[in-house]
Amino acid sequence: MITTVLLLILGLIMVIYGADIMVDGASALAKAYNIPNIVIGLTVVAFGTSAPELAISVYSAMTGNTEIAIGNVVGSNICNILLILGITGIIAPLAILRNTVLKEIPFSILAALVIYFMLQDTWLGGGGPNMISTADGFILLGFMSVFMYYLLSLAKNNPDEKAEKINNMPLWRSILFIIIGLILLVFGGKFFVDNASSIAEGFGMSKAIIGVTIVAIGTSLPELATSVVAAMKKNADIAVGNVIGSNVFNVFFVLGVSSVVNPLDRGAISNIDLYSVIGSSVLLFLACFVFARYKITRKEGIIFIASYVGYITYQISLI
Repeated sequence: MITTVLLLILGLIMVIYGADIMVDGASALAKAYNIPNIVIGLTVVAFGTSAPELAISVYSAMTGNTEIAIGNVVGSNICNILLILGITGIIAPLAILRNTVLKEIPFSILAALVIYFMLQDTWLGGGGPNMISTADGFILLGFMSVFMYYLLSLAKNNPDEKAEKINNMPLWRSILFIIIGLILLVFGGKFFVDNASSIAEGFGMSKAIIGVTIVAIGTSLPELATSVVAAMKKNADIAVGNVIGSNVFNVFFVLGVSSVVNPLDRGAISNIDLYSVIGSSVLLFLACFVFARYKITRKEGIIFIASYVGYITYQISLI
């Protein structure tokens, strides 16, 4: 069991580091071809924050561990809002842009609702299996294209808001970083999923519980690091935007690609998990109007963390 846990941690480190250097390499390569920083930030860098979830969910789908694939996204989105924004809100109150509250947070609520209804085939589809089919996957990718169009339009109208600082590097190094990053993502994802499955079986836990807890928290570490650093530097819009963007990417892109690779059976993912995804996004929206308008204060941060502790306690009770 010790070896399994160590391999699990090694896999996570490989995935996170692989995503980091792959994004650095891809960003530098794009910069070499005179692609604007803002476009790189909204595509390559945004993709990079969801790369750990993508690597693990796609490998899970390929190996038939679909509960981990779905649980990873569901749990990550809950963790991103309740835990990450809870922690960052306590560190420093987060002022949220009006556009984020009225457009981007509702988009994350839409993403949560879409995944909920896609996993209700027994109820809505007349008794069919609850799953995200290949056709559903293409629908999710269609939503992703709409969100990317919105982001690029926003960037065009507000060119300074989301500009990224891209480090220059020689062409050979950019390509090498991309190749090494992809290798680390692939093998790190394999180590992480295989050993997470072994731990679940060893303790008699369902893969769904492993997916929405251990796997989800692990793949959310890049978002946690980014948001905490942004909060400490008083860059509130980056801290919140990072979480909202990641949640939308997770549902529309990660689940979209994963279900195109292989249809995702819902398995033991419960409606409580799906309600929690929707509820966390709605809670974030409402929190922007309760104690302080368009802000996440320490009070909201404490409420978010308490809610997350309650959710994890519920999951532990199922073991």
